[in-house]
Amino acid sequence: SGAFVAGADVTELRERDALQQREASKRPRVYEVVEDCPLPVIARVNGHALGGGCELMQACDVRIAHEDAKLGQPEITLGIMPGGGGTQRLPRLVGEGHAMRLILSGELIDAAEAADIGLVEEVHGEGFDERVYGLAASMAAHSPVALEFAKKSVRAASRMDLESGIEYEAELFAQLFATDDKDEGIDAFLGDREPEWRGE
Repeated sequence: SGAFVAGADVTELRERDALQQREASKRPRVYEVVEDCPLPVIARVNGHALGGGCELMQACDVRIAHEDAKLGQPEITLGIMPGGGGTQRLPRLVGEGHAMRLILSGELIDAAEAADIGLVEEVHGEGFDERVYGLAASMAAHSPVALEFAKKSVRAASRMDLESGIEYEAELFAQLFATDDKDEGIDAFLGDREPEWRGE
């Protein structure tokens, strides 16, 4: 297998000083752009996802790995640490203990272990592409505005206390009742037909 994203160019990192790295780390970076995308983003992890590649995968909404994929945060082996959100997103996905183990050891894990610890949602061999594209199609069949609001609400769960999160969810839910898509979705259901979403 090849690589999903193999990570940074190590030669380039060697030449960079602290000032240059601060500039390179200014937001928004690709990780935040992916995470903030209003529509669902599925990581199709078809090979190695190492360092920045693993961090990019963590920023996606759903991660599906090929059974031959290898994943990890090997930055520590270079005398550095994850700098693309890995120390923040990884513990939220797999828990602090697994995150510490992966980040502090630099060990790579296979797709099966990644699924066991919650780093990826699914692992497939044969049928990998069919599953990825099938899931994408099933998500794309829904209202874009409902997808955006649902994604915002789920993302808020790791950033808010439960009470605030429930209030935020209720507000987004109420806002959907002002959309044409809400009316279209219910009318289509009651009329036993496919909805025609307008994204409004």
